[in-house]
Amino acid sequence: MSSRDNFGGFSNNLELDLICSTSGGFISANKNIFDNLVLSDIAKVVLEESVNGTVLLKIGNGGPKVFMVAGVHGNELSPQIAMMYLLDYLLETEINGTVYMVPFAAPKASMESKRYLDGVDLNRSAHKTGSVTNIILNKIINSGVSGLGDFHSSAPNTNPGKEGVFCSKEPSSESLTIAKFIANSMGSEAIKYNRAGIPFKGALEDESNLAGIPAVTCEVFAPVSFANEKTCGRSLLQMKSFLEYFGVLL
Repeated sequence: MSSRDNFGGFSNNLELDLICSTSGGFISANKNIFDNLVLSDIAKVVLEESVNGTVLLKIGNGGPKVFMVAGVHGNELSPQIAMMYLLDYLLETEINGTVYMVPFAAPKASMESKRYLDGVDLNRSAHKTGSVTNIILNKIINSGVSGLGDFHSSAPNTNPGKEGVFCSKEPSSESLTIAKFIANSMGSEAIKYNRAGIPFKGALEDESNLAGIPAVTCEVFAPVSFANEKTCGRSLLQMKSFLEYFGVLL
């Protein structure tokens, strides 16, 4: 992973990489995202770089390594905002490990507040070569991480239509263990499936589990294209719980 030119002045060995150049968008054009962001120095950099595509950040060095993603569905705003809060937090906190973060998987979809990127459901195409989530999946595999957290929001009358953590029992049984840990810490529910890829073939979580990397999908309850302090706060707590499970946050 390479650092952006002249990218410095941040703590915890922060690095930034552009991993896909076909997904770029002006995230600040989405008023609900922009109005809920704290425009820290690093937030400004991420927004600037996201115009050119999908940004991957790496924080820390050594120790447990984990991967976190938000914005696979562009109209699920709370986790995207929450991950930017988390980024600020991790830059000010002593961490035990390495965190790879994709706050906006598809900036163009986030800009437009659309579920799909150019008509493609990125959470059903992680197995398709060249898709944004397939690129992210390859980064997950090649980074040698111990786990993946994919963060979403769920609206009324959708699946699951409540706060919870999706997981599978096979082939990565730790997926269920992670989900139970996060759900218990949040007072929500671990939503269990017997085997990854059934029924959600192409979901980033499922493809990661099938590749042998334990993964969960964390959902907060929020209407489509909506975020506020409460929904972002719940998503942030899920993210911190995920990091606590792996011992990155103590």
